[in-house]
Amino acid sequence: MNEKQRKEHTAQIKAATNPADRKSDKDYAKYFETTYQPPSLKDAKKRGKEDVKVHRGYDIPEDMVGIGKNKKFYIRTYGCQMNEHDTEVMAGILSEMGFENTDSTNEADIILLNTCAVRENAENKVFGEIGHLKVLKRDKPDLILGVCGCMSQEEGVVNRLLQKHQQVDLIFGTHNIHRLPQLLREAMFGKERVVEVWSKEGDIIENLPKIRSGNIKGWVNIMYGCDKFCTYCIVPYTRGKERSRRPEDIIEEVRHLARQGYKEITLLGQNVNAYGKDFDDMKYGLGDLMDEIRKIDIPRIRFTTSHPRDFDDHLIEVLAKGGNLMDHIHLPVQSGSTEMLKIMSRKYTREQYLELVRKIKAAIPNVALTTDIIVGFPNETEEQFEETLSLYREVEYDSAYTFVYSPREGTPAADMVDNVPLEVKKERLQRLNALVNEFSAKKNKQIEGQVVEVLVEGESKNNPEILAGYTSKNKLVNFRGPKSVIGEIVKVRITSAKTWTLDGEMIKDEEGVTNNG
Repeated sequence: MNEKQRKEHTAQIKAATNPADRKSDKDYAKYFETTYQPPSLKDAKKRGKEDVKVHRGYDIPEDMVGIGKNKKFYIRTYGCQMNEHDTEVMAGILSEMGFENTDSTNEADIILLNTCAVRENAENKVFGEIGHLKVLKRDKPDLILGVCGCMSQEEGVVNRLLQKHQQVDLIFGTHNIHRLPQLLREAMFGKERVVEVWSKEGDIIENLPKIRSGNIKGWVNIMYGCDKFCTYCIVPYTRGKERSRRPEDIIEEVRHLARQGYKEITLLGQNVNAYGKDFDDMKYGLGDLMDEIRKIDIPRIRFTTSHPRDFDDHLIEVLAKGGNLMDHIHLPVQSGSTEMLKIMSRKYTREQYLELVRKIKAAIPNVALTTDIIVGFPNETEEQFEETLSLYREVEYDSAYTFVYSPREGTPAADMVDNVPLEVKKERLQRLNALVNEFSAKKNKQIEGQVVEVLVEGESKNNPEILAGYTSKNKLVNFRGPKSVIGEIVKVRITSAKTWTLDGEMIKDEEGVTNNG
């Protein structure tokens, strides 16, 4: 969409969505039938061969520099680490425009809700928050309320926002975050609703400003989008096709974080294992990237999220080198039944998944494995659910994120008959969670008495007298210690193991450290 088209688009939205500018609801209906082009899930599924260009220069438009002086912004983030990273970028852009961050919606001049579309519960929370903010918008009419993120990439959501939530001034998606200054210009000076959502992903924009949340752990995006199209998942539609950042840009960003003193970085992607598969000029994958990054002087390196289908032998070989590559792998399985995996379009079998786990454990004997599991997917039988339980016992995960299936509009699974009763779903979830708790407690119990390295992140949420941090295996440890060690990696002897956390005591440097944490 060029600048002329954007202006025309904005004018059309103004005419159709502003009650003062339309004569009747018929005008509104006619607009949606003939003019307004919402984000299209059908168009978003198309995976063209267009070249993805990399733009390394990014500047705030001159007329928007300083526009936020003496004004504040508030961003509420829902969903995954990718959304958290997007929030860091938007915060960076707004800060360069002169705005200051605030933790209070009452103080904010701009409120952005960075949304998640993965689960129905997340969408309900967003619409609930939009309702709560209606009163604030009424009392503060100059407030700009924006909805962005994955929900904005869904046509049904955008139409609902336009029709039922007049308090929302700005709607934009995941592909055009870099255009936030231009969109705010239209919202601030046009005083009309601004909608700009692209069904097709754009180019890769490097050097976007960021305001990172904290200076201990940092997110580094290595790729965008997903091409897997699991039948239950909306992400490939909302995030677009897989596009990898160039390795030199990623490596420079990691080096920059190392120079700033960050202790841990996490490489991000909807499917990090597919990194580099879209490169036409070289053969370079996640294993190659991590083999280079591990040589950078930064204590801890992680990555998420993995798809088992793309987890290759070279990556396992690199991870086995250890050092600053953490011995924790999040490996979503979703179901232990080959039949269910086929319906989910996961494109691997139970046996192939277990063989991958065998390879990983053989190369990294002390590895901690975690996973995602969906219960109650359409057509799941009791026997198939039992296969999930048996796979969990065989793998012996350290923990798992478990979910009851809920359909997402626009996905193939949404057209399936949701024929597992809710009470059955809940009962299966309880049984699965009991197993998850059992193995989590068992794994944690094995660490009692051992000395582990803990990256101290700050005070415990429940007790300011207690410090909290994570082991290499991503286990939460609470212990007493001086505030001066926040941001450092210290040695802690585990004195008590709970189901989900560990208690310990900080020890002197001369005592030994195991690698079992």
